[in-house]
Amino acid sequence: MPRMTAHRTAVLTAVAASPLLLGVWAAGPAQAHGAPTDPVSRVVACSPDGGARKSTAACEAAVAANGAPFTAWDNLRVANVNGRDRQTIPDGELCSGGLPAYKGLDLARSDWPSTRLTPGSTLSMKYVSTIPHTGTFRLYLTKPGYDPTKPLTWSDLPQRPFAEVTDPTLTGGAYRLNAKLPADRTGRHVLYTVWQNSSTPDTYYSCSDVVFPEAKASAAPPATKAPAASEPPASPAAKSPAPAPTPSTSAPAPAAARARSSAPDSAPVASTTDAGSGPSAPMLAGGAAAVLVLTGGAALVLRLRRR
Repeated sequence: MPRMTAHRTAVLTAVAASPLLLGVWAAGPAQAHGAPTDPVSRVVACSPDGGARKSTAACEAAVAANGAPFTAWDNLRVANVNGRDRQTIPDGELCSGGLPAYKGLDLARSDWPSTRLTPGSTLSMKYVSTIPHTGTFRLYLTKPGYDPTKPLTWSDLPQRPFAEVTDPTLTGGAYRLNAKLPADRTGRHVLYTVWQNSSTPDTYYSCSDVVFPEAKASAAPPATKAPAASEPPASPAAKSPAPAPTPSTSAPAPAAARARSSAPDSAPVASTTDAGSGPSAPMLAGGAAAVLVLTGGAALVLRLRRR
């Protein structure tokens, strides 16, 4: 059995009292049309058909501010807007469409009944309608950084919708709209739906509260390892490098090194042969001289004998 608004219930009562009116009512146009039920809109959640959601603190406050229940949840429409939404609907009254009968929907709260969504996923909206109409659905999502505790304004919405769907088919009493959600939203937001009819002069407005997962906090840097209890931290002096030795405290250079550094480039390089492996040059020279002396003496003796 379809949900009925207050004025249609009154018509049905009159029809029951006078069967002659039945044909007249059936032939006449319906006076209510639709609203999103998934993600659930505020007007549906807080209506008598909202189930447990109508008893939430936000819905009770909305009904109290409204002064009446949202019985005609499918009749939030404004005539002759013709696409001039931002010029027609005042800031702070986007959820009510500027209609006094729905003003309770404009309360700035962060506890409205909501639907959880995943950023970047495909949204599957169910927009219940009592009669079919042609027209275009425009879907907006509040900008990053949106504050739900402040009244919703046009500046909270991008200039362009993230999706538009024109003339979908009414199936099973609802339009089903599929659209890819923006990938950069976190936390609580408002999905704002504008349905501009082309078969009537009416435009419908609705607010659906949605929640995206919060951004994950960045990983904390690893903690500095504390020194073991048995190892006291090194003193600043121990951590500082030792000063370079001054020339006065430097060890003297080896004699061979000093000789090489002072010798001219043309001087022969000293041999690295170990001194104990053979006679030195002075010893060889002395031996040769002795041999010459002995040889010369022997030759002199032989000459004297021959004389």
